[in-house]
Amino acid sequence: MTGPGNSPEPYGSGNSPEPHGSGGSTDPYGAADPDGLRAERAALKDRISADSLTTRRDYLRIVATVSGGLAVGSTVVSAGVLHRHGDGAAAPLKVADRLERGEAVSFDYPGEDDRAMAIRLPDGTLVGYSTVCTHLACGVLWRRDHGSDGDLYCPCHEGQFDSRTGEVTGGPPPRPLPKVVVVEDAQGAVWAIGTARSGEDEEAGLCRGLTERNPALTEAAGCANRKSGR
Repeated sequence: MTGPGNSPEPYGSGNSPEPHGSGGSTDPYGAADPDGLRAERAALKDRISADSLTTRRDYLRIVATVSGGLAVGSTVVSAGVLHRHGDGAAAPLKVADRLERGEAVSFDYPGEDDRAMAIRLPDGTLVGYSTVCTHLACGVLWRRDHGSDGDLYCPCHEGQFDSRTGEVTGGPPPRPLPKVVVVEDAQGAVWAIGTARSGEDEEAGLCRGLTERNPALTEAAGCANRKSGR
């Protein structure tokens, strides 16, 4: 089940879905494009602004002070707390009924043109990221069979990111992947509930978002005495 306009595409161990922006493509009329320039130009249209960031721990701690919204387990999630930087609030989105270890699901969040992925690592850890590479906005895929956790890989220029943290581990990307905050509800369904800027301090990102969208909540969330920063 997904929200309107979102189409999660699950894939599991050993699968490598064709990413947006991969090189060596050919157009429908057979014209060679050995450098993948068309794909890269198309991928640039998918570039998103860095998103306001928070970890699951910080997010759940803060939203516990806010009433209304979606119940995820025993925690209340307000649709208005987290939002895409510069856009309207992004509502929580159900991205999978269940996600087993070693599986991933792709979806669009926080907007219909923002590609993202949730991954259940082999040890059961649930992580989520934007799959727009921070180098030239090509599509990033998860390679399950690379290392104990797999890796996140951009085929355009061989950028690599750590599956557990989103940090750059190889290639030209200048910044980590922005995170998508994902949680599991009491029934085992996986939800995307917010986003995070690449490299931004988690609480600073959330407090910045609260200040922009709902200043009245900043004191309740413990932001009033916090210095902004990374």
